[in-house]
Amino acid sequence: MKTELSALESASKANREFATDQEFKAESKYDTRALEASYLASAEAKRVEDLKLEIQMLEEVDLDLASKSSEVCIGSLVQLKYLEHEKNYFLIPTSGGTLLSVNNTPVLVVSVFSPLGSALLGLKVGEQFEVETPKENRNYQVISFL
Repeated sequence: MKTELSALESASKANREFATDQEFKAESKYDTRALEASYLASAEAKRVEDLKLEIQMLEEVDLDLASKSSEVCIGSLVQLKYLEHEKNYFLIPTSGGTLLSVNNTPVLVVSVFSPLGSALLGLKVGEQFEVETPKENRNYQVISFL
């Protein structure tokens, strides 16, 4: 996320400079390059602020507390069984959908605000739960968590 933030800050700055550069002043009423660049710079600046907030939220996750907890909580690395497949999930408040590799094992980041993430909070090893998806209801079992 910090890499994405850095790249986005650079792009936002470049578009802001382009939008205000006198060389790109509109040559006719149909020349909207500077206007479009200002819209893009504005949207990028909003995304920069969103990313900064997400990074702050991630930095505040107490991984030590999660590793000592007796139930799944924010910061837990959870192994779930669905049908005959076991998969790993990292439960945090933001960045859901990101795929990580931990010791060459794929780990899907799940937001606590997602249906799966909210269903996981407070569960213990061995417990089963159900999550409704657009296509079906899925039954999961908590195999382990750290």
